[in-house]
Amino acid sequence: MAKLKLSAIADDKPVKVSVELPAALHRDLTAYAEVLSRETGQAAGDPLRLIVPMLQRFIATDRGFARSRKTSGGT
Repeated sequence: MAKLKLSAIADDKPVKVSVELPAALHRDLTAYAEVLSRETGQAAGDPLRLIVPMLQRFIATDRGFARSRKTSGGT
């Protein structure tokens, strides 16, 4: 059973976070945004807007995390 250091978060308001990305990761995000724009037919947006959906997707598909949440009774 995993013991996370975080407890329940009281509200669901968006939180502004500032991070520094390595230049290589920023280039990859930019390239990903360009590929995504070709695939969807939409204009390429700000590559930094990909971070939230990527993190959401990562957490949603992490089987180990899902098992840990299931066994600990988390939501």
